[in-house]
Amino acid sequence: MKSIVYNQEGKEIGEVLLPKEIFDVDINTDLVHQVAVSQAANKRVVLADTKGRGEVRGGGRKPWRQKGTGRARHGSRRSPLWRGGGITFGPTSERVFEKKINRKMRKKALFMVLSAKSKGNLVVVLDSIKLEKPKTKLMAGILKKLPVKDSFLMVLPQTEKEFFKAARNIANLEVRKASDLNVLDLLSSKYFILPKEEIKSLKETFLKEE
Repeated sequence: MKSIVYNQEGKEIGEVLLPKEIFDVDINTDLVHQVAVSQAANKRVVLADTKGRGEVRGGGRKPWRQKGTGRARHGSRRSPLWRGGGITFGPTSERVFEKKINRKMRKKALFMVLSAKSKGNLVVVLDSIKLEKPKTKLMAGILKKLPVKDSFLMVLPQTEKEFFKAARNIANLEVRKASDLNVLDLLSSKYFILPKEEIKSLKETFLKEE
């Protein structure tokens, strides 16, 4: 699978051969969907939390005696029937949304999404990326010259912290290390921007023998 290589000025300067094991695999949409749903569920944070009758305050004594008052019998003011009492079947922080997907399935789904982007000409390979200073303006200037629009995910060298500083405030741009790539982030972005040197990082990360 070949891809055009661009320089920082947005000009075509050649081609590069992308590893077919990553960028040219058959696509199984059911597997991609399963992995994407699991990753979205694993990122979910439980916010809503209600108290049951055993957690609310009060109710230390019986509201009134059992018989002889003409009123319905009650044993505690913490009952869900009372105002200020516990909540019946309310949401709690103990809920677990985590879904387990094994490593091989995650890897296969990742390759499928990368293959789909490659076949759709949504993979943009940069010859190299250099910044004089870690400034957002400089990074934004590079992106404007590339054939990308809408939203994009860029893989950057994990040792170059100034790249991450320069890119973190740009709208519609997500930055990841090669080892942190995942299906959900790729599906959330239209274009995949890859410096040429990071192709080796992808191969070392995902194609090494297990």
